[in-house]
Amino acid sequence: MSTRPWIVDDDLWALMEPLLPPWPEKAPGPRPVPDRLCLQGILYVLRNDIAWQLLPLELGFGSGQTCWRRLDRWQRAGVFDQLHRVLLAKLNAAGELDWSRACVDGSHVRAKKGVPTPVDRRKTGSKHHLICDGRGTPFKVITTAANVNDVTQTLALVDGIPPVAGRPGRPRRRPDALLGDKGYDSNVHRDELRQRRILPVISRKGSPNIKGMGKLRYVVEQTFALLHQFRRLAVRWERRTELHEAFVSLACSLICWRRLKKAHS
Repeated sequence: MSTRPWIVDDDLWALMEPLLPPWPEKAPGPRPVPDRLCLQGILYVLRNDIAWQLLPLELGFGSGQTCWRRLDRWQRAGVFDQLHRVLLAKLNAAGELDWSRACVDGSHVRAKKGVPTPVDRRKTGSKHHLICDGRGTPFKVITTAANVNDVTQTLALVDGIPPVAGRPGRPRRRPDALLGDKGYDSNVHRDELRQRRILPVISRKGSPNIKGMGKLRYVVEQTFALLHQFRRLAVRWERRTELHEAFVSLACSLICWRRLKKAHS
């Protein structure tokens, strides 16, 4: 593994560069820092969880304010979601996505003091709600307040799966089945899933867990572990939700990229 994991791989940059919004030809002010260097600065913050103003200038990324503004600009242009979708399509083309089932779960995230997060029962911070395929590849992550029940995000996660190309025919958006623990027990949501032609495999409260469920659902916990290895996501710093979601989408893309490289190795 590289000792400098924030350095952008040439092949990854070749996928991302066409997605970036162009700069005006006659933009006022000094020449902007190259996009690739700014992306490396953003990755440095994502992996090391440092304040923007502490970004080392000697690494050539520009100031923390420069990288922060570029992150905001790219998020507003939808760059990170587009990159995630491109990588999912490449994984799908390589046969690396398991559509036979998807898994959902939620994970609590602490928040730094001052981050506005509605809370309850002393549960401060935010929550990540994740849906992944049967192999743990992240499809969609939603960030909410810490007191939001997991079941309320079931349909938003399912409907949030982007159309994934890469195979002949129409892009796919629906897994064959959805696996969830007792936190997702809801007959209303089961009916909605069936209307979407998705088989709900969800344990019921007050009853034993479905046999073998744990062996199938471990992948979602594994994906959370990978996601929160990016230290910026283990603790929420960003007051603006869209900037936190930019980091989340970028982290999901990097997880997909590593799996794609492993599949091609």
